[in-house]
Amino acid sequence: MASHRRPKQPGQGYVSVITATAAVSVALSAQSASADPLPDPNKKGVQAQIDRLYEEATQATEKYNGAKETAGKLQKEADNLQAAVARKQDDLNELRRGLGSAATAQYRSGGLDPSVQLLLSSDPDAFLGEAAVLDRIGARQSEALQRFLSEQRALRQQRVQAGEKLAGLQDTRKELGNRKKEIQGKLAEAQRLLNTLTAKERAEIAAKEERANRASERIELSKKTAVGNSTGGGSEAAAPGRTGSAFEAAKTRVGMPYVWGATGPGSFDCSGLTSWAFRQAGVDLPRTSQAQANFGTRINSLGDLRPGDLVIMRTDLSHVGFYAGNGQILHSPKPGAQVRYESMARSGMPFMWGVRV
Repeated sequence: MASHRRPKQPGQGYVSVITATAAVSVALSAQSASADPLPDPNKKGVQAQIDRLYEEATQATEKYNGAKETAGKLQKEADNLQAAVARKQDDLNELRRGLGSAATAQYRSGGLDPSVQLLLSSDPDAFLGEAAVLDRIGARQSEALQRFLSEQRALRQQRVQAGEKLAGLQDTRKELGNRKKEIQGKLAEAQRLLNTLTAKERAEIAAKEERANRASERIELSKKTAVGNSTGGGSEAAAPGRTGSAFEAAKTRVGMPYVWGATGPGSFDCSGLTSWAFRQAGVDLPRTSQAQANFGTRINSLGDLRPGDLVIMRTDLSHVGFYAGNGQILHSPKPGAQVRYESMARSGMPFMWGVRV
């Protein structure tokens, strides 16, 4: 079994930055009656807006991830087509040289060879369609001419395909830019709203986030103890094979920060964590939570899940993590948070279904 030793935590300065922005889906701690007998409803409204903005940012992140994955595939396909066009052009040039040499030799012996007429014709296919012309061209030369025309048509088609891929790539890159601006805009607006809170209110948010991290540590410790005392079996037994290996890899990332678009090893978004973990186990998992939702065998009942199965959250399937047993999820939840264990019931995100890879 892979080591559960936690990786080195970020430095104090980095933690301070994380703490300052830790306001994703955490409610403000209730003020004591003596300190604030009449809570300000506007402050609750600010916190709700911050929660909504961070949720929208994570949803936009998955769309960004999908566009980025599409751009990568289009780039690869365009590169392959352009390389094929270059090779085809070389073959065509070689055929043209051979036909030109034959035509030159026949021209010197008298008359304009049909092959020269063919090459100069505005409609080579119609020219070759005349039986009288084909009869006057030798069998070998006729075969070379037919091959030339076939290669020429294939080259034109490949150039069209390459152009279409490049146009699609350009559109996808534009979408990437738009998604990036959307995410950055929502994060900046959330930070602006966070700055309107008092120092005490921001400290309360940070304290709640820290309590969530400490709760994760307790869950992790209890799971290590349970593994040491377990006799195996039951629905809470870890999934075998590569799924189990991926889950073990994910455990080693507890404490790493959420960063939108990140795929590890030092920071992750939600699907970045799951795709990274499965990659360590030799499985090429799709990049986005929506694609991962349909990658393996669907498990509709929470009671049928086993540790290591993927859990798909939110109605738009925009969040994914690992089922960790006992109704808990191991995931990279949101901006300002860390990879951690958490109760699914308290995550604020509805469970849609599980996936066994």
